[in-house]
Amino acid sequence: MINFHLPDFCGNYRMNLYIADMLNSHPEYFFDGVRIASSYGCFPPAMWNGGRTAMGTVRKEMIPYLIKEYNRRGIPIRYTFTNPLITKKDLSDPFCNLITKAAENGLNEIIVNKPVLENYIRENYPQYPLISSTVKQIEDEAELLAELEKDYKLVVLDYNHNNTELLERLPHKDKIELLINPYCSPACKRRKDHYRFLGERQIAHSKEVIGDRSKEVQDIMHKEFACPNMTMDFYDTHKFSTFITAEDVYGKYTDMGYSNFKIEGRMIHAVDILESYMYYLVRPEHRDRIRLKALKELLRRT
Repeated sequence: MINFHLPDFCGNYRMNLYIADMLNSHPEYFFDGVRIASSYGCFPPAMWNGGRTAMGTVRKEMIPYLIKEYNRRGIPIRYTFTNPLITKKDLSDPFCNLITKAAENGLNEIIVNKPVLENYIRENYPQYPLISSTVKQIEDEAELLAELEKDYKLVVLDYNHNNTELLERLPHKDKIELLINPYCSPACKRRKDHYRFLGERQIAHSKEVIGDRSKEVQDIMHKEFACPNMTMDFYDTHKFSTFITAEDVYGKYTDMGYSNFKIEGRMIHAVDILESYMYYLVRPEHRDRIRLKALKELLRRT
């Protein structure tokens, strides 16, 4: 099987579930072996969330509903608990513990970054398979080899390793997940600062939601991090040396033994996410039909 991990199980749920149902009912529209192996993200405004800032709040009734809808299709939700600024005092956050408890059934998963939160989850929520995050930015080969020996279901590679000779010689290819369409520029020097900015903003937003109107919180919420890549569309990412083509997914990398591929898209425009699904999942001769059906589903009046 060729496992794809789709973005934003909460904000993008209608599209994700539609594609999952279409794959089930019409597998002939899709490339051979395609499987939706998870959908990653979080329920806002969870302060443990990292990688992107999830704004807003989820209605409480949506939490068990979405967990059930993905799980009954055999799809795990995968929490992105990768905020680099989480400390011990944040571990008792009521909302984060609520959503973690709600999805602890042995199927759903958690992506981890900081040891303080990873250890807390291992101790208090032991049924979760854990995934090592690309937010760790592990570029050193020896450090990466050590990471692959740890007790993780999967390790999401730093995207700067994409399309390099390192991928040929890495062991445990079945334990590696490749981020195939990164929106970040290759070797971006601001990436760590951006992750910290997003983490700080996530924590401030979670406080704001429960009524914290302090100057500290408001100052953080009014900060900006200028990044031109945030306005790119899906086809703009093709120019990067780190972009992995569909041809290489189904040829070069599956032939090497890789079987887990992550599609980036949290906080990206829904049409760009849809286009990435068409490109990576759907056979070219069926893309127009599926795209039309998906857009009609997404834009239907409710």
